[in-house]
Amino acid sequence: MRFTQTDLAGAWLIEPEPMRDARGYFMRTFCVEEFAAHGLETRFVQHSASFTAAKGALRGMHFQNAPHAEVKVVTCLSGAIYDVIVDLRPDSPTFKQWRGFELSAENQRRLYIPKGFAHGFQTLTGDAEVFYLISEFYAAGAASGVRWNDPAFAIKWPAPPSVMSEKDAAWADFAG
Repeated sequence: MRFTQTDLAGAWLIEPEPMRDARGYFMRTFCVEEFAAHGLETRFVQHSASFTAAKGALRGMHFQNAPHAEVKVVTCLSGAIYDVIVDLRPDSPTFKQWRGFELSAENQRRLYIPKGFAHGFQTLTGDAEVFYLISEFYAAGAASGVRWNDPAFAIKWPAPPSVMSEKDAAWADFAG
């Protein structure tokens, strides 16, 4: 796997290196030793998946508050998404900065998202399936979010959302 640190402190793009032959390919998608060698979380207690049928749908921007803050590794298994992260850590040199990354079944990239980041995505294709490794158990009381179009971040999405949940549309402005 190739690990590339992004310009947001602690966030990484991870690209598998498939071994190809006449049958197709085999690739490692996670390795405790390789993650540990980069100082990354290696314990993922929850694995989750989402499926989004509509192109242009938006999910996010979600996070869990401490002490349930979570590391996520996000992979797009089918279709393509524009994956967005926002650094919400007040002591971070990249506080309130955001970045977007195209993750797709074709490019097979993974995005490592540290604790203290909000996360969301917009589908670039229909029938997008996303898989998550998550370092903490879901805690409903710790679940929170920021609005997808909050002026504090000025995220540039690929297109206006075609659909989103009422909950995601109603997150309050960022207060930090």
